[in-house]
Amino acid sequence: MGKGCMTASKYFLFFFNLIFFLFGAVIVGFGFWILLDNQTFIVALKNSTDVKLACYILIGVGAFPILISFFGCLGAIYEVRSLLSLYFSVILLILITQFAAGALIYFQKDVVSDGISNIVLDKYSGNSSITEQAWDFIQTNMECCGWIDRTDWSGNMVIVNSSQLLFPCSCQNISLISGNLSDSGFCEAKTPDWPVYDVGCAASVERWLLTNIGVVLGICLGVTLLELLGMILSICLCRNVHMEDYTKVPKY
Repeated sequence: MGKGCMTASKYFLFFFNLIFFLFGAVIVGFGFWILLDNQTFIVALKNSTDVKLACYILIGVGAFPILISFFGCLGAIYEVRSLLSLYFSVILLILITQFAAGALIYFQKDVVSDGISNIVLDKYSGNSSITEQAWDFIQTNMECCGWIDRTDWSGNMVIVNSSQLLFPCSCQNISLISGNLSDSGFCEAKTPDWPVYDVGCAASVERWLLTNIGVVLGICLGVTLLELLGMILSICLCRNVHMEDYTKVPKY
């Protein structure tokens, strides 16, 4: 490889690592957003151990590239072969981990769905906790009832043990009700046929994901291509660095 190509590769790899650093920061931010968000349907998932574990994995997967991008920049600019080799190995490991995590989430989606249904049955008591506010937000804004369908609520202990005909207020179908009812807690029905939406929230969330699938896939594809590009540049640069000169590395 000529000297001009070597120089171009060095600075291109440096620029790549800057982008990689930013992507890592975005992933970390997304993980913290899921853990701290109190306004969207994500809150309803946070009581699940699997979801919390996924958040910590996201934060770890995002923080690690931030650290390793520093070594990539250092190895590229100062032509340190050992750092370039380490950088290549770590990027490869991250790529494998991302594919493994995606496969795990895909094949465990039924377990996650069952866990969300149990939140409806066991956790909702009408006390306006953060989880309950999240469920109310989902059902009101997505015009749905329950996770699979409205029958999820038939096993709720507050409804089962009440002498009144109760239904979740956030499920109310405004086209079937006259007057203004609360959008949280439980409301009293006049007949056993609840005036609620028939569609479950799982279908509504799935539609939301399908609507935004282009953005999600675009981000995933962009990250993967950047990782592959970084691996190619680092291994090419590493193969053409025949002797490491540690005197180039600044000492503090």
